[in-house]
Amino acid sequence: MNQELEYRAEPELLRRVDEALDSIRPYLKADGGSVRLIDITPDMVVELELLGACGECPISEMTLRAGIEQTVKRAVPAVSRVEAIKSH
Repeated sequence: MNQELEYRAEPELLRRVDEALDSIRPYLKADGGSVRLIDITPDMVVELELLGACGECPISEMTLRAGIEQTVKRAVPAVSRVEAIKSH
């Protein structure tokens, strides 16, 4: 089996990232969107699902980089980047 598929981030790390996301969710919700934390990879890449309007927004990549990623990295400096993935 692929070891990366078996990886699940530490609960404390997931909690800290989710708390950072909680700080920006009201702004996303004001525009009809939100994000859901999927996982954090062994390389410290935060995987998110963009929900609602965020999933179809033409500037979602800018929101992801300038807003979400910066907020998460400030709260959890070990994070290398934030990526939006499609939920299965």
